[in-house]
Amino acid sequence: MAQDLIVGGAMLPHAPQFFTMPDTEDKDTVQRVRDVAASIGERLQALEPDLWIMIANDHAQQFFHQCAPPFTLHVGGVARGEFAGRGFRYQVPSDISFAIVEDLYRSGFDPAFTSSAEIDYALGIPLTHLGVSAPVLPVYVNAYLPPQPTTERCYAFGVALANAVRRLGLRTVVVASGGMSHFPGTDRYSQPDLDFDNRVLDTLRTGNLKSLIGYGESKLDDTGNIELRCWALAAGALGERVPDVVQMDPSWHHNYASVGFFSPPQPAPRPHYPRIAPELAELTRALHGLAYDRANQHAFVADPQAYAARFELSEGHRGALLAMDQLKFAEMGLHPLIGFLANMNIRHLRAESGGGR
Repeated sequence: MAQDLIVGGAMLPHAPQFFTMPDTEDKDTVQRVRDVAASIGERLQALEPDLWIMIANDHAQQFFHQCAPPFTLHVGGVARGEFAGRGFRYQVPSDISFAIVEDLYRSGFDPAFTSSAEIDYALGIPLTHLGVSAPVLPVYVNAYLPPQPTTERCYAFGVALANAVRRLGLRTVVVASGGMSHFPGTDRYSQPDLDFDNRVLDTLRTGNLKSLIGYGESKLDDTGNIELRCWALAAGALGERVPDVVQMDPSWHHNYASVGFFSPPQPAPRPHYPRIAPELAELTRALHGLAYDRANQHAFVADPQAYAARFELSEGHRGALLAMDQLKFAEMGLHPLIGFLANMNIRHLRAESGGGR
């Protein structure tokens, strides 16, 4: 299987307290968050990606009362910003950004683009913790100003984004910034929903990233997880894959969840009901006739050899048909329902005819 060009990713918190460090912060908790992010960053940089995509919500700063697009890509040559006395400056691969915007237009999405949006703390903190100095492509998501994009739409946008970079042939790392539960500016600020967040993480641990699209707008709002829209976008880009790192470090106001992906996704398991392989088409046709055609069933019971001779079968396929060998059918990769129904009808007809089973 060819290696996926989405080579890794992460979902990381960005609480402003990581930089402002008020007296109310537990320094050990903050240090654990920094340490796990640094470790994830080292593993992601070792993958030597061609492109870093950074997904973050806007904190009612740049896309608020003027205009609030659901998704915005940075296309400027440089993105700058500042927070808590720290300056950010990152090169932006403008040619790639414009190419992705054009690809997304052709894919049914109409993202906005900007040449001047800033790197705020939602981007600057995870980039600092990861230790990234390479050019980055910032993607801004409207998470705080209703109406926001649904998680389904965010996931679908992530799928389209990944397809765009695959068409460009770029080995890409996708990082989502945000979460988990917190209620900044509300009377629930000291009540993050840890139980809900742990249930979400338990599902993500299994590799079921698509589960994020199951959380509607009211659930995200009620649990303080409106920033999971950024995670859903990253999930769409990453696809179903088991994370290498999942760590939860709750504080009194935020649940800091850190998730890292640097192993390639596992191949999909063999389905119970496969497609019809070309080399099995003739055997499938013979069995389909026994599954659904009464005249064919009588013909097979009367003279199996003559029935088999109607079809261009290999010796192995012919033997399996004559024996109605379902185990052999399964080994061949035959659609099991056809073999099952054919065998059931032949056994039933033979029993009716007094020929036993």
